[in-house]
Amino acid sequence: MSHPKRAEVFTRDAERTTWHDDTLWFVRQKRDKAVYAVPEFQELRELASQIKTHTLSRLADYLEQFEAQAKANGVHVHWAANAEEHNAIVLDIIRQEKASSIVKSKSMLTEECHLNPYLLRHGVEIVDTDLGERIVQLRQESPSHLVLPAIHLKKEDVGATFFKHLGTAEGEVDPQVLTEAARQHLRARFLAAEIAISGVNFAIAETGSIVVCTNEGNADLAVNLARVHIASMGIEKLIPRLSDLSVFTRLLARSATGQPATTYTSHFSRPAAGKEMHVILVDNGRTQQLGRPDFRASLKCIRCGACMNTCPVYRRSGGHSYDFTVPGPIGAILSPNIDMRQHASLPFASTLCGSCTDVCPVKIDIHTQLYKWRQVIAAADEIPASKKWSMRLLSRVLARPGMYELGGKFARTSLRFVPHALTHAPGYNPWAIARELPEPPPQSFREWFKQTNPKP
Repeated sequence: MSHPKRAEVFTRDAERTTWHDDTLWFVRQKRDKAVYAVPEFQELRELASQIKTHTLSRLADYLEQFEAQAKANGVHVHWAANAEEHNAIVLDIIRQEKASSIVKSKSMLTEECHLNPYLLRHGVEIVDTDLGERIVQLRQESPSHLVLPAIHLKKEDVGATFFKHLGTAEGEVDPQVLTEAARQHLRARFLAAEIAISGVNFAIAETGSIVVCTNEGNADLAVNLARVHIASMGIEKLIPRLSDLSVFTRLLARSATGQPATTYTSHFSRPAAGKEMHVILVDNGRTQQLGRPDFRASLKCIRCGACMNTCPVYRRSGGHSYDFTVPGPIGAILSPNIDMRQHASLPFASTLCGSCTDVCPVKIDIHTQLYKWRQVIAAADEIPASKKWSMRLLSRVLARPGMYELGGKFARTSLRFVPHALTHAPGYNPWAIARELPEPPPQSFREWFKQTNPKP
């Protein structure tokens, strides 16, 4: 289904849609307060953008440097061209270790690669340990937000899920009780885990180490208890030096949730004695995006979700309406790179207001790239025929002043006589469901101007 059709499903529940909108705008307001408290925030944004631009311009060199340093630290480094190769590498490690208990902290890359269903098809159960991720996993849903994976759910939904899967009391909605139930449920999984899988927020070429940022500490608990650590990393997560990291840690949490910093910022450089550490470097379309001059800046993204929290379309349509691992404005840029035909509607799911660009901590020109994707998709003839021909007709009218004036005169006259029920029919004019057309003016601006400013 296209984005409009999926969004229609979400917006049928007006109360939930309004709540979703208000909740995300509250997070956006927290972001603003955190930003205003840092006088040099705009300078940090510019510096982060320059670091990312530089890194992408020499990505191959930095990847080789990272690999060499990581191997020197005793880390096993793997390369995956796509999701299939990534999943096969993970499964191969699991089988070599003969492991039966695997836990995973939040990782949007593994969601992108559909690792969980892949392992289940091969008889391997994997447990997500991030609270939001575990909730959607129990519900057999995908995350709807980069940072807040269960933001589309209310506490009543979580209570019903935990009643069904964790045995909590029916109707329990106290967040503290529900969180404690999840903690007790997951603690046994942590203790039994043989392999821990994590994502990567940043990777440092200079040291060969990776950095994982969390608020729950689940990644640290999992990695330190399990014998094997597998880190799944998109190749764009690199930064050159350890000294660059502080720029991004000052931006990430403030942009994401309005915090000064994440509760845990953990560095993993080498395996502990008697343990193993694996890093899987994944392309999966990233080099293709890198080769697109108009869109390569999207690879700067640090997955903070700020563009989603401010986007009026995302807030009202929900993350699942995008049908892509990364939803919202940044996802609408990344998704056509993977499959233009399947995701052709997403670059049009925007007002092009530019709010996403304004809040992006690494200064990605998101709304500009969305506009450019529209041109690419139209040139590839991947827009609906109704939109294509209506736009062609409109462009011809707008290019001919006489035709435009005649059309305006016809509309002003006909609207005085056409029945209200016809002009506001939901099936014909959904725009008017919650809006009222203004009273047609007796004359156009051009007619008024000629009348009030006659030529001498």
